[in-house]
Parts: sequence; structure tokens; C-alpha cells
Amino acid sequence: MKLAIIAITEEGNKTAQELAISLKESTVYFLSQPHALRRTVEEIFSRYEGFIFIMALGIVIRIIAPYIKNKYVDPAVVVVDESRRFAISALSGHEGGANRLAGQVASILGAEPVITTASETKKRLTIGVGCRKGTTQEEILEAVGQALKEGECSIDGVRCVATIDLKGNEPGLKEACLAMGVPLRTVPFDLIERFNGPYQRSALVKEKIGVEGVSEPCALLAGRRTKLIVPKFKRGRVCVAIAMED
Repeated sequence: MKLAIIAITEEGNKTAQELAISLKESTVYFLSQPHALRRTVEEIFSRYEGFIFIMALGIVIRIIAPYIKNKYVDPAVVVVDESRRFAISALSGHEGGANRLAGQVASILGAEPVITTASETKKRLTIGVGCRKGTTQEEILEAVGQALKEGECSIDGVRCVATIDLKGNEPGLKEACLAMGVPLRTVPFDLIERFNGPYQRSALVKEKIGVEGVSEPCALLAGRRTKLIVPKFKRGRVCVAIAMED
């Protein structure tokens, strides 16, 4: 997807540059001058398949409103707030790919994807992943694929991948989530430590990282009213568990 990443502040530009490293075929526009944003969007709105705006949602709505036609031809539009907390699918979510793009952006920035189309909000699966340091994207994708097959599940039903916050910056895990178009959510260490739900507890994992499990509790904690449908599935250096929201 050919992307334009647009920022209007210095902090926003830093985020834009970070995104551009991971999102191929992207061009950054840093528009700090008055009126530059409106003029530039008018010029380039038809040139790109997708836009990522790093600014307030209200600004974006007012700027793009004159150029919106319909969901079959409009570009995907994702909005990221300056604090990098949310990646909002704002236009052409399903047809144009903004939902998937929001998931990719969220994975890169460690943000929460905000998706409101019915086809996406009905996604009920959460995947918990634990992995050793340096595990590759390919290893993780293979393990996740096998776990999905085991549970007779599709990646299209997955809302997020979750891991312990200690593993949130593992390059292979972030790259795998980006490849799947699924956001990566990190679960705080202390939340797992306090979790009393039913999951397989391991003394070895406790010795290595301080909690008794990663994949199963993360899968369960990443959703609401969840139950495990694929218990901890180990393949090589990766452990995967899948939970479903009730």
C-alpha cells in the first residue's frame, strides 16, 4: 500500500519517521507551516492508497471532508494521537484496508487500535505468545499458524496478539504481528503475577522471568470473559495459546 504519513508537530514527525522505517512505500510529510496541511492534502489525497495522520481526529475530519467520495474509492485513513496511545481507523476501514493498517500502526507504536466496523468488532480471538529472546518472525508465524490450525481458527477472527510487557520490544514478535496485520498488545508483568485464573503454571518460566506463564495468561487477559480454546502450544522457541471471548 502506497502511504502518506502526515505530521504537524516535532513530536508527531518523530512518530512519522518511526513508522516510515517499518511501513514500506511510505512518504513522510512534515507540515508545520500554517495552511500547509489543507493545501497539501488537497494536492495529494488522490495519489495515495492510505494516509496516516498524526494529530487530533477532529482536525483530520475537517481536512479530508471535501475529498471523500465513497468506501470503494476513498483511501484508507488512520489517525494517531500525539501521545501515540491510539491508532484509529477513520475512513475506508474494511474496503480500503484502514482496519488492517490501524493494526499495523498499533503494533509498531505499541498503541491501541480503535476499529468500529461491525465485521472487525465481532472478532473474538486473542492469541497469547511467549518466546525466547531473539526468536525470529518466521518462527513465530509458524507457531501461530500451527496453533490456529489446531484450534480450527482463522487469522481473520483474531483481534490481537498479546505478550508480557517484558517481551513487547522483541523485533521478531513485532515483525510477525506486522506481517499478520494484527496489533500487538502487552500485558503488564504485575497483572499476570496477580492473575488467579486457570492456566498451566511452570516453575521454569517462573525462574526465568518471574511469572508462572506467559502465553495462556496473556491470551486470557487480552480479552473480556475469555476461555482457552487452544492451551499452551509449544513449537521450538515459541509458546502460543488462543482464547475466545464469550
